[in-house]
Amino acid sequence: MKELPNPLQSLNSIGDGLTTKIAGKLTKKLSGIQKLNKFPKLFPLKKLKSKKKNSKIKELKKTVSELPSISENEKSKSNKSSPIQVYIARDLDEIKEAQRLRYQVFAEEMGATLTHHEEGLDVDEFDTYCDHLIVRDTETLQVVGTYRILPPEQAKQIGRLYSESEFDLTRLQHLFPNAVEVGRSCVHQNYRSGGVIMALWAGLGSYMKQHGYEIMLGCASVPMGDGGHYAASLHRVFSEKSLSPLEYRTFPKLPLPLDKLNSDLEVEPPPLIKGYLRIGAKICGEPAWDPDFNTADFLTMLRLSDINPRYAKHFLTNH
Repeated sequence: MKELPNPLQSLNSIGDGLTTKIAGKLTKKLSGIQKLNKFPKLFPLKKLKSKKKNSKIKELKKTVSELPSISENEKSKSNKSSPIQVYIARDLDEIKEAQRLRYQVFAEEMGATLTHHEEGLDVDEFDTYCDHLIVRDTETLQVVGTYRILPPEQAKQIGRLYSESEFDLTRLQHLFPNAVEVGRSCVHQNYRSGGVIMALWAGLGSYMKQHGYEIMLGCASVPMGDGGHYAASLHRVFSEKSLSPLEYRTFPKLPLPLDKLNSDLEVEPPPLIKGYLRIGAKICGEPAWDPDFNTADFLTMLRLSDINPRYAKHFLTNH
């Protein structure tokens, strides 16, 4: 895929997630949780060299300084792409960084109606049960991309998937023991050229392979600023070549009125969904309307065994 840079030179294998090991000790609201003293060591960020000496930068450097850097061989393969690292959030401070990026993208940029949080974070009850995949720019130390991942053991603890609030998932229930649900994906507006999206996908692939999960489910969102015509036209495009088999179809609880919308527009999917489909994901039916985010959500499913061979080496290879 020539148009997208390869971010994987900086990708190491995903370690055991923080949240799946300590969720039972956390309350349902992260804002009321005290920072834990010990966390499992996950795979590393490289040690950073910076002339900035303010205390915040020093503290973050101290956090990552013990972790090994990428090899010179990996560096030599780089095409001068942004120096990014993808890994599972190691502590509550890093989770908050991901939640702050989510708030900036969803509330401030997209105008979503989110529960007010005094720290400017996007927080909901699922966060405590999820592992949080983040992409960090190692030059600016900024978190520039994130996904949250709900593994099946944690879905049992909370009692449901997030997407069950929007879709009837009856036909997929037999897949749940071997499926992770992903959501709240977003990328900083200055990093949407492709590399960060590819890094997030590579991180997901590594996470799933390491933990032995075969299926990924998630709501892929598209904007509704035009009243839904774009979403309706996307549904037409997806119906022509990207729908899942009938036995894996889902049904929106709050469907778009597709028969009243213009579905004949010439449209392109957003970059994230386009990436899903290129890899081998399928759309599981008609979109649901999410009034809080004012988006049309398409339930998307990917089996690792269905990944397009062109991209398999990026998502199924240990780094």
